[in-house]
Amino acid sequence: MLPTLVLVGRPNVGKSTLFNRLTASRAALVADYPGLTRDRHYGRGRGGDRPYLVVDTGGFEPGARSGIMRAMAGQTQTAIAEADAVIFLVDGREGVTGEDRTIADLLRRSGRPVLVAVNKSEGLAPERASAEFHELALGAPLPISAAHGENVRELIEHALAECPPPAVAKDEATAEHDKRIRVAIVGRPNVGKSTLVNTLLGEERVIAFEEPGTTRDSIYLDFDRGARGYTLIDTAGVRRRGKVTETIEKFSVIKTLQAIADAHVVVLLLDAQEGISEQDAHIAGHILEAGRALVVAVNKWDAADSDARARIKRELERKLGFLSFAELHTISAREGKGIGGLLAAIDRAYAAAMARLPTPKLVRALQAALARQQPPRAGMVRPKLRYAHQGGANPPIIVIHGSALAAIPDTYRRYLEHFFRETFQLQGTPLRIQFKTGANPYAEAATHRRKRR
Repeated sequence: MLPTLVLVGRPNVGKSTLFNRLTASRAALVADYPGLTRDRHYGRGRGGDRPYLVVDTGGFEPGARSGIMRAMAGQTQTAIAEADAVIFLVDGREGVTGEDRTIADLLRRSGRPVLVAVNKSEGLAPERASAEFHELALGAPLPISAAHGENVRELIEHALAECPPPAVAKDEATAEHDKRIRVAIVGRPNVGKSTLVNTLLGEERVIAFEEPGTTRDSIYLDFDRGARGYTLIDTAGVRRRGKVTETIEKFSVIKTLQAIADAHVVVLLLDAQEGISEQDAHIAGHILEAGRALVVAVNKWDAADSDARARIKRELERKLGFLSFAELHTISAREGKGIGGLLAAIDRAYAAAMARLPTPKLVRALQAALARQQPPRAGMVRPKLRYAHQGGANPPIIVIHGSALAAIPDTYRRYLEHFFRETFQLQGTPLRIQFKTGANPYAEAATHRRKRR
């Protein structure tokens, strides 16, 4: 499972700025105004020694007794409960406040590992920035600047060191389990995830009920079909943040993101009657970012009328067009229709995600792509793509070496992705292209000539 780091602190100490830096995104709104973040934001952290999830919380005011601030405090307390480690942000320019002390007391009682990050410390001597915060008694404070990136890498390394280590297969049972195809069934509440799992298993192994939110945690279930072994991961439905009201349901988002990261193949289950929502696209974005093989299944197809079927076909193209690499299947989990085709698509997606691409074939494919279409010029220079090799699997990564590759536009990158996908029949999995520009062998000689002049 991916470790979860939760950012906690009073309003306007820089949590959203740090979240955006850790996720290399602008998912969280940032402004010099307290209380801007009201819901929790979730993202995949970048820049650490290993992958992790990071959660940005609203400004924490533990004493709030009513209204939105009380709801925000409840959201933060829930986030702390689901954390592997907590990063407690304080303001190095304002010093320790009464709210900081109250939050520190709550964090000590939580039992979670806590790191104190003294933000806005740029331009200050480290000892001066952190001295006052030793009184919080949560370990040595670390001065950082979320806006400028100072000491952020060191902060994350310390936080990940407090998290459980990655699981390592040590026995035959664990090794045998790892040979199974892990399939996460994800989607909004009440789209039929548990019904689909029960149909695949051929028995009532998980509770399936008409009330949304019946599944509260991710459940791992092994089953075999022919000679192939699978592990199904039935996840809790991911609600839109504003619709999450019960505390226990707030755990579901983290559990679902962890299940996506732990899976080989993800089945994104949609509801033919309800159509495609923004939340479906949000979940799809997480799957794509995680690089997981994907099959899109539209459930309750038998119960949808012709208008609903036409509408969802339009919405698939408009809202989920970025998932064009994935196979689409219409099914009825309750009636067992389309299940055989769905399993076959899962097998194909897994095979594509784990494909081994020999270097000679990749080089020939690259040459064929260049023969069909050269990359565009960047000024007086045209990028030169010389050779390619595989850099990883699940998802497949193709590393291309050459010169002036930084000038290649995204449109040409997408052209190469499409060309390699068709050439190697990689349907069902994302494909990553990485460019590596080689060092100029004449650069040193040119520098030497300039110095002689």
